[in-house]
Amino acid sequence: MRWASVCVWAVAGCADDSAGGATASPGEASSTTAGGIITPTTGAPQLDLGAPDCGLGNGDLGLSFIWIANSTEGTISKIDTLTLKERGRYIVRPDAAGNPSRTSVNLAGDVVVANRNGGLTKIFAVPERCAESNGAPGLQTAEDAEFLAWGDEECVAWYTPMTYFSQRPVAWTQGRFDAATCRFTDQKIWTAGMNKPGTVEILRVDGDTGAVEATVVVTDAYVDNYGIYGSAVDARGNFWGSQVGQAKLHFVDYETLEHRSWDLPVGAYGITVDSRGHVWTCSGNATRFDPATETFEILAAGEYGGCMEDGAGTLYKATPGGVVAIDTATLTITRTYALPQHAHGISVDFYGYVWAVSQGAEAYRLDPADGSYETVGGLVGAYTYSDMTGFALRSLPEP
Repeated sequence: MRWASVCVWAVAGCADDSAGGATASPGEASSTTAGGIITPTTGAPQLDLGAPDCGLGNGDLGLSFIWIANSTEGTISKIDTLTLKERGRYIVRPDAAGNPSRTSVNLAGDVVVANRNGGLTKIFAVPERCAESNGAPGLQTAEDAEFLAWGDEECVAWYTPMTYFSQRPVAWTQGRFDAATCRFTDQKIWTAGMNKPGTVEILRVDGDTGAVEATVVVTDAYVDNYGIYGSAVDARGNFWGSQVGQAKLHFVDYETLEHRSWDLPVGAYGITVDSRGHVWTCSGNATRFDPATETFEILAAGEYGGCMEDGAGTLYKATPGGVVAIDTATLTITRTYALPQHAHGISVDFYGYVWAVSQGAEAYRLDPADGSYETVGGLVGAYTYSDMTGFALRSLPEP
């Protein structure tokens, strides 16, 4: 399979992808450097962050994971996208009754999850970032599917309770990379909640503390039982949110907090922003919205489900019985892949694999080069279709 093209405007300049033809296989990454992009030979794509390099390889950043919500169990799973092993499972609300769904991964690899029943939780991707919090000696954190009790798990960074009838969308912003401290700063989180149909609150949250720093009250939302259903950010960190069904597309400016909305011409379910800055809503159709012209273009593409672009012009979307590949420039289906069951969530990882998440116990890692797939089992009411690897955030164009 071909390596995914990775180019991050927030931390490094772009260069041509010179990694064509490489084949992913389990093992530790080794690499050679060409044109400012580190080209691994047996591991995931890494980035040249400049001097100092800070030791921020892909594994250290935590970007080798996909985070999938076990909605009915009240947990989320951290799965190694190369070995397919579960590397941790975490309760995400004190009462374990949050009904988590959407997850979002930032450019440091850490995850935040929205609970449908209210509340946000951030979890660190790697143990080195976790801190003593339960009074017991040493670090207590999950290493596989056996999760710890709330309060014992020390890789939960913070939990912010929120009282919403429906809270689904969540999306990180890029933030900034500070080479002097080797840290990402100013990483924010967008989420939205609803208590009264037709009125939603869109919130911008501090990614380090979980504190709400801005609230936008939207009173022209489509009247339903969900509010805003999914969200994504663009290259400037602006919020984009869709409502399920033939409803509305919402926008909030990161700086000014100005809100705008458009009536969707057809139904929506999943949402993503591609590497050209177009906003896609995916349901029975794949609908491309151009923010510059404020126009929609529509492709009939199966059934409702999530979607994500590979950073190189192919959008992958859930469809009955598998996944379709869509050319984002021509709006044509270029290939259909078969899977054992209908998947809802779609994500792309840093190895170029496409992930499809069922609503049951399975997730599938699909190789788009040959259509082969592998299955990860043991999930519980799996349901995630947001940017669960961080790849979509990394693939955004330079603003």
